Amino acid sequence: MDGTGKYIDTDTATDTAIPRVLIAADKFKGTLTAVQVAERVTAGLRRVLPDLAVEALPVADGGDGTVAAAVAAGFERREARVAGPLGEPVTAAYALRGDTAVVEMAEASGLQRLPEGVLAPLTASTYGSGELLRAALDAGARVIVFGVGGSATTDGGAGMLVALGARFLDAAGEPVGPGGGGLRALATADLSGLDERLASIDLVLASDVDNPLTGPKGAPAVYGPQKGASGEDVAVLDAALGHFAAVLEKTLGERAAGHALAPGAGAAGGIGYGALVLGARFRPGIEVMLDVLGFAGALEKATLVITGEGSLDEQTLHGKAPAGVAAAARAAGKEVVAVCGRLALAPEALGRAGIRRAYPLTDVEPDVSRCVADPGPILEAVAERIGRDFLI
Repeated sequence: MDGTGKYIDTDTATDTAIPRVLIAADKFKGTLTAVQVAERVTAGLRRVLPDLAVEALPVADGGDGTVAAAVAAGFERREARVAGPLGEPVTAAYALRGDTAVVEMAEASGLQRLPEGVLAPLTASTYGSGELLRAALDAGARVIVFGVGGSATTDGGAGMLVALGARFLDAAGEPVGPGGGGLRALATADLSGLDERLASIDLVLASDVDNPLTGPKGAPAVYGPQKGASGEDVAVLDAALGHFAAVLEKTLGERAAGHALAPGAGAAGGIGYGALVLGARFRPGIEVMLDVLGFAGALEKATLVITGEGSLDEQTLHGKAPAGVAAAARAAGKEVVAVCGRLALAPEALGRAGIRRAYPLTDVEPDVSRCVADPGPILEAVAERIGRDFLI
C-alpha cells in the first residue's frame, strides 16, 4: 500500500492495480453462517466500490460449520441417515470432492442434535459419527478430513469405533452401555472386526484443541461441564475414559497409552482418541481446512484479507480460524483485518496475531442485543467502514 492508501500490485509494480479482497471468515456462532458473513461483508464493501473484485472462501476450524465451508468451496454435499447422540435417527451431511471427504462429527453427534433442554453427559454416544465415516468410505473416499468439535458426547470415540466394527464387552460378554458412563463396565475390547478399508486411507483428525484424553486438561474436566456434566459426572467420566484406554492398551499395546496422552486425544469428548486408535494423524483444524479449501491460491491473488468470527478473544489465538487465516496471510505478506460480533483482544494482541485492525459490530451498534438479533445489516455497515478505511 502506498502513502495514499492505494494498493500497489507488486507483480506489475503499477499504482493503478485494482484491489482484490479475499473474505475468509468463520461463522458468527448462533447468528450468521460463514457463508452469510461473506455475503454481508461483500455487500458492504461494494457500497464503497461497486465493481470491487471479491473472492469469498468461508472457513472453519474443524468444528461445526466445517462441512458447510467445504460445500461453499465446491465440494458436493452428501447426506446419510445415522444415529444421533441418543440413538434417534438423524440426517447428517458430509462433503465429497473426488476421493476426499470432509466429515464433521457434530453433524451426527453434536450438541445441536440433542432434543431442546436435554443433556446426556454419561450416555451420549458417537456411534453416528462412525456411521458417517462409513458412509464416506462407501462413497469412495480415500482421504477423510475428520473435523471434531461441538460434541454432545464424552465417550472417547467408543461409539464411533463400534459403528466401524469394534466390540466392547463387559464381564458377562455383553456389549457395554452407550456413552462414557457405559465404559465403566468394560472388560474386553475386540478390534478385529474394524472396517478393513480404514487401514488404506489417510484419516486426518482436524481439531482446534490439543487436550489429552484424561486428567486436569482432559476431555471430561475441560469440556464435560459444557455438556451438562456435574462435578461427580466429570470424575466418573475421567475414570471411565482412563479405564477405556487401559483396556485398549491390553489389546493394542503401549501405543494405546501413547494415544491417550497425544495432542487432540481429548477433542470432542475424546473422539480424538478413538480417531488416533484408527490411525489418524492430528493436525490443527484450520491448517487442514485451509489446505482442503485451496486457500493458498486464493491468497496469492488478494490485496486485502478479511477474516473473523463471532467473538475475537483469547481462544481465537489458540487455533481458531481467524488466527490461522491471519498467520498464513502474514507469511504471504498480505494485510489482514477482522470482523466480529464481540472484540475482547487488545490491539497489541491482534497485531501479534497478524491482524491489522478488528471491526466489531458494536462499533456501529452499541446495543449488543440488536447485534445478536439482526447482525446482517450491521455487518454490512461494518464492511462499508473497512472499504473506506482500506480500499479508497
